[in-house]
Amino acid sequence: MVFSSTVFLLGFLPLFLLVYFVAAWRPAQNLILLGFSLLFYAWGEPVYVWLMVGSILGNWLFSLGIGVLKPRSKGAKLLLALALIANLLVIGFYKYQGFLIETLNGLGGGEAFLEELTLELPIGISFYTLQAITYIVDVYRTKVRPQKNPLYLGMYIAMFPQLVAGPIVRYADIEKAITSRQITLQGFVQGLRLFCIGLGKKVLLANTAAGLAEPLLEREAAEIGFVGCSSAVLAYSFQIYFDFSGYSDMAIGLGKMIGFDYPRNFNYPYSSASASEFWRRWHISLGSFFRDYVYIPLGGNRVPLPRYLLNIFIVWFLTGLWHGAAWNFVLWGLYWGLFITLEKAFAPALNRIPRAVRHLYTLVLAYFGWLLFAVKDIADVGPWLAAMVGTFGLTGDSTLWELQAWSYLSLLPVAIIGSLPWAPWLRLRLEAWAAGGRVGHKKAAPEKNPRVPLATLRPSTICNPTRGIVIEIINGLVDVTYLAILVLSAASIVSGSYNPFIYFQF
Repeated sequence: MVFSSTVFLLGFLPLFLLVYFVAAWRPAQNLILLGFSLLFYAWGEPVYVWLMVGSILGNWLFSLGIGVLKPRSKGAKLLLALALIANLLVIGFYKYQGFLIETLNGLGGGEAFLEELTLELPIGISFYTLQAITYIVDVYRTKVRPQKNPLYLGMYIAMFPQLVAGPIVRYADIEKAITSRQITLQGFVQGLRLFCIGLGKKVLLANTAAGLAEPLLEREAAEIGFVGCSSAVLAYSFQIYFDFSGYSDMAIGLGKMIGFDYPRNFNYPYSSASASEFWRRWHISLGSFFRDYVYIPLGGNRVPLPRYLLNIFIVWFLTGLWHGAAWNFVLWGLYWGLFITLEKAFAPALNRIPRAVRHLYTLVLAYFGWLLFAVKDIADVGPWLAAMVGTFGLTGDSTLWELQAWSYLSLLPVAIIGSLPWAPWLRLRLEAWAAGGRVGHKKAAPEKNPRVPLATLRPSTICNPTRGIVIEIINGLVDVTYLAILVLSAASIVSGSYNPFIYFQF
């Protein structure tokens, strides 16, 4: 089940909210959330739900064992190692056994002396396994106390808003909220607004971009030439951003509706001016996971230069491998690791370049990076690169009419506007104006990391009634816009429009 489906929007979500809010007692709400989360997962994975239950019980037992031992003792280290091995073996078996067998067969000259198991990838296994790892490690580090109630730990690991595609939520972020979260009407409305934004990103923008990208990505580079390959990668760049950031917005909004504050996961990455900045803004929870649980334990940058460079490439090798069991994902990770390393080496010179030029350079990096991501077979990367520099002509063996790229030109300005931080910029200035400044005045005190870009405007003070009325009108218009996005998105879903979901493969 996904958020952008009729089953979820018209059945699961209304029923869950009704039962959840009728049961005002917090322990009952926790059990309801756990039950609905398991139902949500079992809807699409009736067999693998037991794998998740096993993961919950196993990590619960390991955490209890670590908790009763002396912090960082040999016994605690042993249990931590066993817990990490168990979690990694599960994800390794289901996600990477086919990749490993294929690689070994390839090293053996292509002869299939090992037979690949035909296993479906359990949905969301990459996300909930990483969450379990953060919990076990933080218990070992005494950053959090072991959760003695296995049902509450299960609620944390299986929580449906962020189960399938994140963000990766650390137990420390919601530990207090498990038993003492505040559920308010204001929080519910803010969450609903963010859910509408995310749904619109996913259904109205990502799905539309997918209509161009996915048919072209299935074809040979020589068939579609420069226009086809370039258009496919450009459309895919918008598809993956609006798909993933939209789903994250919906997850964070759902969490806020029921009293949980999940971490922000995207912060307008296409406005970045370096590879490092791009990855501070893209999939923030994954980046922070690899920083805190891999990069820093390896020594980070507090080691000699060769080891420091090795640490960066280990992190980016694992980042690529996490995204998919294929060599093109590994190459994609090393691609970003290389440019981040080069940027760190030449940071003084890079910082002297105008930001507009650095922004363009980062967009080019991201564009060609998504080529490695979008093309499934690493052997096709070369022909696609050749096509994108004109080797196979403008349209290859096709015509402009057959490629249909021209029919998506109207999506381009909408996608560009939707991926840039104009709304927080405008919000900041409107709040400053309402407090007595001029339009465009920069002094204001908005909330840190506002997750709902434009609504609701809450200036610290309003200098006169006229400006207060203008702010209320703007807030009303923004809410009408959110309602329109919800209606249009729901209509598109109900009509059975094209509705793929990229992150099922991760």
